[in-house]
Amino acid sequence: MTDRYLSVDQVAELLGTTARFPRRLIEERRIRYVKVGRHVRIPESAVNEYIGARTVEPIRLRRTGRTGVRRAA
Repeated sequence: MTDRYLSVDQVAELLGTTARFPRRLIEERRIRYVKVGRHVRIPESAVNEYIGARTVEPIRLRRTGRTGVRRAA
């Protein structure tokens, strides 16, 4: 068990948001968390999974014959 457990404030700082956002993720059960007494801790791996699941990869533009580069949208 080498996972670090982060407070709501630490997760908010890591994500660059206010503490309200991780609290909402917890309330809506969109992220794993651990209750330690009355404290809530979020495993660092859960934050990484959350970020990874919502990462949008860029599309690769392919050249088409005459018109040059094909554009998205």
